[in-house]
Formats: sequence, structure tokens, C-alpha cells
Amino acid sequence: MQKLLAPREAANILGISYPTLKQWIYRGKLKTAKTPGGHHRVPESEIDRLIPKALNRGDLASRRTNYRKISGRNQLIGRVIAVKYSGLLAQITLAIGEQHITSIITADAAKEMRLKPGERAAALVKSTEVMILRV
Repeated sequence: MQKLLAPREAANILGISYPTLKQWIYRGKLKTAKTPGGHHRVPESEIDRLIPKALNRGDLASRRTNYRKISGRNQLIGRVIAVKYSGLLAQITLAIGEQHITSIITADAAKEMRLKPGERAAALVKSTEVMILRV
């Protein structure tokens, strides 16, 4: 069974305001489940479906100023679902659509990026290595 999120939590993950998320629910752009008390809950699958669209805001020039300049083109944008620290290393797992990808990076890098579950991030795939970049 997939996790259901409160609307405010879903809005934070998508990078939109709570009122905007409520309008998406009312207009049918975002499918929700209702609690026995009638409150909306957003399935993780709906968040994953909308993350790429939420990132496509604005013109190309304004979007590029928010990203580091990097030559790697195999960037998979998703949502952090797990961060595990062990000594000098951190294991970061991203949900990209219905797929999960895991990378081992330094604990310092993970802390510097302040990675935590629910945040957007990109996996940069280069040969046999996967790097994580906060987006």
C-alpha cells in the first residue's frame, strides 16, 4: 500500500502553495483519497506523476540559473525517499516515477545538500557511477 500525504506536505514537496494544491484537487488535476472524516490525502504516485511538470515552470534562462552548470546529460529528477548515514558515507534513495535508484555518496555531501525524504533531487548517471544533486 502506498503512503498517503497530507495536502500541505504534498504542496511542499511539489514546490507549490497549499491553495494551489487545493485548486488542483477541486479541478481534478490531482487525484486524492479521502479519510473517514472527509479530509484529502495525496498518494505518493500522484506526487511522482507531477514532479516533472512542477519542475517545468518558467522560461529556460530562469530555470538554468537554479541549477549548477554540469556537462552530464543523464539527469533523472525524482524525490528523495530515504537517507541513511553510516560513518563517512550516506546512502541516498530516489523515487523516479515508479523506479527507485540508490547512490552511495559522502556523508559530508549529503549533509551539505541537506537531503531529506520528500525533497526533489536529481541522480546524475555517468558510466557506472551515480551522483546526487539537490534541485
